[in-house]
This record gives sequence, C-alpha cells and structure tokens, in this order.
Amino acid sequence: MGCLQSVACKARVRRDNIVLSDVSATIEPGATAIEESSPVVLRYRTPYFRAAARGTMPPIPRRHTWVVGWVQACNHMEFYNTYSDLGMSSWELPDLREGRVKAISDSDGVSYPWYGNTTETVTLVGPINKVSRFSVSMNDNFYPSVTWAVPVSDSNVPLLTRIKRDQSFTTWLVAMNMTTKEKIILQTIKWRMRVDIEVDPLQLLGQRARLVGRTHQEQPRILSRMEPIPPNALVKPNANDAQVLMWRPKRGQPLIVIPPK
Repeated sequence: MGCLQSVACKARVRRDNIVLSDVSATIEPGATAIEESSPVVLRYRTPYFRAAARGTMPPIPRRHTWVVGWVQACNHMEFYNTYSDLGMSSWELPDLREGRVKAISDSDGVSYPWYGNTTETVTLVGPINKVSRFSVSMNDNFYPSVTWAVPVSDSNVPLLTRIKRDQSFTTWLVAMNMTTKEKIILQTIKWRMRVDIEVDPLQLLGQRARLVGRTHQEQPRILSRMEPIPPNALVKPNANDAQVLMWRPKRGQPLIVIPPK
C-alpha cells in the first residue's frame, strides 16, 4: 500500500496525458535568394521552414527516460539542373525514386531518429514526481551549390540553363521512451519546398539567374490526424548520405557523378 503515492507505481505515460499547449509550423514569407558571386557555382538559399511546440509531460517513473522531439523524413525529391541541350544533373534518392521505400530519414546523421539534438529534443529522466514542461523547435532550408559548367566536363564554360527542385517532407513531434522504445506520435506536419530558377549562361556573372514560377512557398499543413512513421524514417541512412548525383545526358548512358556515402 505504501507505494500508491510513489511515481514508480503511477500509470504509465500515455498519449492522453501528454498535453500540447502550442504547436506551430511556418515557412518564412520571403523568396529564395540567388547568389552569383562565384565563377564556379551558383548558390541559392530558400526561406526557412520552422516548427515549434510546447507542452507538458506527466510524471516519469524510475528507470525510464523519455525524449520529446522532432523526427523528419523526405517523401519526394526532384532536383534537376539542366545544361543547355546537353543533358541534366540530378540529385536522386534511388530507393525513394524506385518506390522501394516511402520515406528516407532526414536526421542530422548523428542523432537518429531525431532531426537534431539541440533545440530539437528534450530529455526527461525518471524519476520525476511532477508534471514537466517541455519546449522544442527546429528549422530547415536549402542552401546548395550548382556548377555553372557541366559537372562531368573538364571545361569551365557556363552552360547551366535551369534549376528545378521540388521536395516534400513529413515532420513528426514524437515522445519516445528510450528504455522500452515505445513511441507516441503527438503531431504530424506536411511541408513542401519548390525552387525554379532560369539561367542565361551568356550573361555576365551576377546577371544570369532569376526566379520563375511561384516565388513564395506554400505554408505547412498541421494534420488533424496522426500519420504513422515509416521504418526508414527512423534509421540510417539519412537523405544526405543516401543521395546520388547523376549525369543524364540527352545522348548516351547516365553516369554516377557522386555516389552515396
């Protein structure tokens, strides 16, 4: 009878006793910024996707550790760089492209399954006898480099004419018992980032590229239902390690320019 008041004897953590007081998800309103300072590469920087959540966790029993944080996966990726009428380079996720998996982890590559391990997660180590407040946040954007010249050529003549990118992500707010590996999905967010840049390689550096199509991103959707997390979203490899840079010429066979890590 003496253990009735002990945190070790309290009911386990459940979805209905984790309280979310606030969840937000936005993409900054600005347009993608194009940088033409390098004679070797064009760079572009997209607006940031940002997500944040606050809430409370119930008491945590002894010998149990819970982590609340963000898990993110890439569901779709098209990333094509066209070089005149010669062909295109393409960043690809082969397993996703071929339909072998539904999603690939977008972890930082260290903190699996979490997106990161600074503001992105909070760790609660039992025993904790009272309700605990938590606050987690994350952000993501694109800031790549694209060569002006054909990536499989020894020439440095600028021939880049178009950059098109369309990527979709699912981001989950998750509470995970690190002792038992139980996962409780608290929120599911869907978001998408698109980039369309037209390039005239005959112009002077600094005057070649411009945004075309829609210049502002769709805002993320916070779903009213909890979408399950595909197994691949929780384990290695992450998208950065799994991606391959291909050269797909108009004539001839495709070439692997950069293999997966």
